[in-house]
Amino acid sequence: MYRHLFLLILSISILSCAKHKTTERPVKELTSYVNPLIGTKNMGHTFPGATAPFGMVQLSPETNLVLMYNNDGSYNKETYRYCSGYQYEDSTIFGFTHTHFSGTGHSDLGDILIMPTTGKLITEPGKISESGSGWYSYFSHNNEQASPGYYSVKLSSYNINARLTASERTGFHQYSFPHTDSAHIILDLTSNIYNYDGKNVWTFLRVENDTLVTGYRITSGWARTRTVYFAITFSQPIENYGILNLKKLPYNGFYRKFDEDHNFPERAGKEIRAYFDFSTMEDTLIMLKVALSPVSTNGAINNLKAEIPGWDFEKTYANTQSKWNKELSKIDVEMQDRNHMEAFYTALYHTMLSPIIYEDTDGSYRGLDQNIYTSDGFTNYTIFSLWDTYRALHPLLNLIEPSRNSDMMHSMMAHQNQSVHKALPVWSHYANENWCMVGYHSVSALADAIVNGTTDINPAEALKAAVSSSNVTYYDGIGDYVKMGYVPEDHSGSSVSKTLEYAYDDWCIAQIALAAGDSNTYNTYKKRSESYRNVYNKQSGYMQPKLSDGSWRSNFDPLDTHGQGFIEGNAWNYGLYVPHSIDTMITMMGGKNTFSAHLDKIFTTEIDDKYIEKNEDITRDGIIGNYVHGNEPGHHIPYLYNFTNDPHKTQERVRMIMETMYTNDIDGLCGNDDAGQMSAWYIFSSLGFYPVLPGSGEYALGSPLVKKATIYLENGKTFTVNTKNQSPENIYVKNITLNGTEHNSLTLSYKDIMKGGNIVFTMSKGQ
Repeated sequence: MYRHLFLLILSISILSCAKHKTTERPVKELTSYVNPLIGTKNMGHTFPGATAPFGMVQLSPETNLVLMYNNDGSYNKETYRYCSGYQYEDSTIFGFTHTHFSGTGHSDLGDILIMPTTGKLITEPGKISESGSGWYSYFSHNNEQASPGYYSVKLSSYNINARLTASERTGFHQYSFPHTDSAHIILDLTSNIYNYDGKNVWTFLRVENDTLVTGYRITSGWARTRTVYFAITFSQPIENYGILNLKKLPYNGFYRKFDEDHNFPERAGKEIRAYFDFSTMEDTLIMLKVALSPVSTNGAINNLKAEIPGWDFEKTYANTQSKWNKELSKIDVEMQDRNHMEAFYTALYHTMLSPIIYEDTDGSYRGLDQNIYTSDGFTNYTIFSLWDTYRALHPLLNLIEPSRNSDMMHSMMAHQNQSVHKALPVWSHYANENWCMVGYHSVSALADAIVNGTTDINPAEALKAAVSSSNVTYYDGIGDYVKMGYVPEDHSGSSVSKTLEYAYDDWCIAQIALAAGDSNTYNTYKKRSESYRNVYNKQSGYMQPKLSDGSWRSNFDPLDTHGQGFIEGNAWNYGLYVPHSIDTMITMMGGKNTFSAHLDKIFTTEIDDKYIEKNEDITRDGIIGNYVHGNEPGHHIPYLYNFTNDPHKTQERVRMIMETMYTNDIDGLCGNDDAGQMSAWYIFSSLGFYPVLPGSGEYALGSPLVKKATIYLENGKTFTVNTKNQSPENIYVKNITLNGTEHNSLTLSYKDIMKGGNIVFTMSKGQ
């Protein structure tokens, strides 16, 4: 009892420091080390456009408009490459939209497309394969620039220079036109990422006056009912306009009285497209601001007025860049060269693109039940790609952004309260749950925040929400899992992955129960967390799919990533996902030496193409042997050598991955960034430690890449990582001191970091 009381007091004390202590930290100009164009070569790119840290508006170019399905109804594989709307290899721009995901493996969004043009009015976007078929423009990377909060490009087909910046809720466009009496700005409300016929459910547009346009649209995609409100204001009066309804309505009532196509101030329909005409002199600047709201057009107008009241583009850009420098300065690093500096700060930038703020400036937001709420004591966030981000992104935010991360935990709790399933988020965005991937990993993020004392959420309330989420029996085999201790493959696919992930989540719930002082629930979920044992086959030596009758599924191939009980992985790599009981897993799998040898095989045995050809999330770019760094389930694997007799191999593997899978080249990421998880792995590993077990309050030590790093903590203290003899050859850790005392452990605790101080790694060429 007294131990739990002590933990509660300690948690409140730490949170009080995090919430109320204000400390001036040095802010450096670090945006020069960030290149938003860095992404992946063949997969969903991170968007390169203009946004504020964690901003709702993420204003970026669409370099192609791709339909999700082919004419015969089959899936168009090209869609996957455009998860974020942008591919560096393209030479065309179809317009600039205001919402994007950052390198996710599936997609949505791409709202409110704006495209400036000149000459004959063209109201179709066209096709890349047909030159001159639409309004799209060619561009060259020689005339393209991107930095945090800013994007510019020359639209060579129209001789228009486009510059973009943004605040949290408002995008700011500046277009420099040539001399013409036929300048147009297209507003396309049909454009979507992962688009298909029928994705637009409804659209409404009003021309309020000669400079203000408002509206909303509802889409049904990954988020099945998503409403985005907007307000657009122009820097000069509109001379002429038209609003086109591209899909004829079966009934239009008495609106048939009007010529709705030309200068009629309102339009409603499923597919709406508008144009606005201007006359310009040489280098005339036409500016527009586009504000978004999850609540109403009035909310969008108020957001615009609150965030960018004037027309000073440079001031807005400077303000946003200042916000980025403040965020990036939370970790001040010295690296071996500029290339590494750029890779590090670009990765840190990527970790601050989502989750995003999802509320108006007055705190109002749309809830999961589609009702309007006002956040009380927290800022509401959305875009929770939790199968990815619980592993390292949320632990990183819990370290360098604890107050913001706490707001995200409150947002998850609000989601659960509004859920008809009474479930915490699985993968949610824009007041919708899309149920993507496996597990219910909000409980991991909550456990990490509660154990480390960085949220004021009552552990008992968090426990209630977590337990409720873990018992939604109709979700992904949970009913069988609770009853049988595993998910049977003949009842639910990817059954081994689900069993392993649920077991870890149950361990997290046990940690929340411990913080809440609920010993009964702790014991229940501690026992449930051992369910991983039920899918380990001693005969095969692998985690393996089991059927509902208790037998092992036959025709099992541990190398195949398709149809073998795993999602986006195989038994060789995903089968090692027992982060909460690693020592037991190693013993179960033959002991430390046998396990270490298996890890060696993972890194050195080349996987055949046939084993990955059916999985678009796994490409050669992110593979080392059978280790797939380009996908999340194995991100902890390099650190597992720490639990064997060969911890030096963790140092080898981690350094190899950092040096080969992350660069400052345009295709510098080896796989989808997945809402910041890929980049968070790099940030942690560069610092020399990684959260193998979120919710434990401990990190596994590796081989730091930094020469020196200072982490400016929210409680006003600093924690410094120093390396001696750092070089590309000196990858092994000879010894470690923590605050001047020899540190013989292979772990570092969150509490040690939060106390402030320094850790020194002495590096050497030999192990």
